[in-house]
Amino acid sequence: MTTVLVAEDEPLMRERLLEMLAAAWPEARVVLAAENGNDAWDGFLEHEPQVAFLDIRMPGLSGLEVAQRIGKLAHVVFVTAYDQYAVDAFDAGAVDYLLKPVQADRLDKAVARIRDKLHAAVPHPPADLGDLLSHLKTALPGLRPERTRWLKASVGRQIRVIDVDEVLFFQSDTKYTRVVLRDYEALVRTPLKDLLGGLDRERFWQIHRGTVVNATAIAAAERIDAERMQVLLRGCDEKLTVSRTFAHLFRD
Repeated sequence: MTTVLVAEDEPLMRERLLEMLAAAWPEARVVLAAENGNDAWDGFLEHEPQVAFLDIRMPGLSGLEVAQRIGKLAHVVFVTAYDQYAVDAFDAGAVDYLLKPVQADRLDKAVARIRDKLHAAVPHPPADLGDLLSHLKTALPGLRPERTRWLKASVGRQIRVIDVDEVLFFQSDTKYTRVVLRDYEALVRTPLKDLLGGLDRERFWQIHRGTVVNATAIAAAERIDAERMQVLLRGCDEKLTVSRTFAHLFRD
């Protein structure tokens, strides 16, 4: 049974897409129907679906940013309300897309293509979306998020103003996010998945569903065994576990 993630922020559109998908692909199992990009990415890490249907414009992470993080880990189908300019870009990138409002015959074709890729004698790997995503992120308006520069956090009786670049790593801690610096640490109420969109992805690397590390603080990555790795940090004795999804960041 193929596992599928659907991310669409408009409730009626989301329900319609789920109903149409159930009719077009009854043997597929939807593991998550996300209302925003942050939940979509967090849910992807939890469920590791084989296929993701992503609305391009969503609160939090955009569909393009979620797709960039997914990379080659799953087949992606974009759901878009954009005009022919965007459609031409999708066609050039050989990527499946659905125009809103989604039509049943168009969904049938997209599903058929994905099933062929998944069930071929030699299964087709997910497409490399790098060039397409770079082009679309600059070409489509309103999809470039504002970067977080400062965080405010309670430390004892003080409210600290934290320069994000000085953070060694962020880590999920129940309802809070643990923010660790060289000299102290703090808790912020914003969940890690909601902080992700404002962090510079080139500088802050997600290495686990619950951990994002400042790449400039990484001293080394070491193998624990054949399957597991951990990161060693400068200025901190903690060792951070690297999940299988992110092990590729440290391969030769």
